[in-house]
Amino acid sequence: QVQLVESGGGLVQPGGSLRLSCAASGFTFSSALMRWVRQVPGKGLEWVSSIHPDDYTTYAESVKGRFTISRDNSKNTVYLEMNSLKSEDTAVYFCYKGNNRGQGTQVTVSS
Repeated sequence: QVQLVESGGGLVQPGGSLRLSCAASGFTFSSALMRWVRQVPGKGLEWVSSIHPDDYTTYAESVKGRFTISRDNSKNTVYLEMNSLKSEDTAVYFCYKGNNRGQGTQVTVSS
């Protein structure tokens, strides 16, 4: 079955950087559209970024120019490089394949 395990979250100061990872298994990763979605407690889900099997990428306007999504098919892993972090980026970040997601990783941006 589909398994997704996110990691790399943590506490970072405004302007800092983090790199999230999502290790995938249970499906043909190289053929999959992968997404990062975030959720602030008490609020809805917000799509952040997607990467297609051909490495075509898309981003939410709120993160464009600051975040970079990438994938390593040899490691069945998708990444989210986050730079110039802002307090409003604080959320739990989930990796999605279809309707499946992992447990999420907490990102807190605070001084």
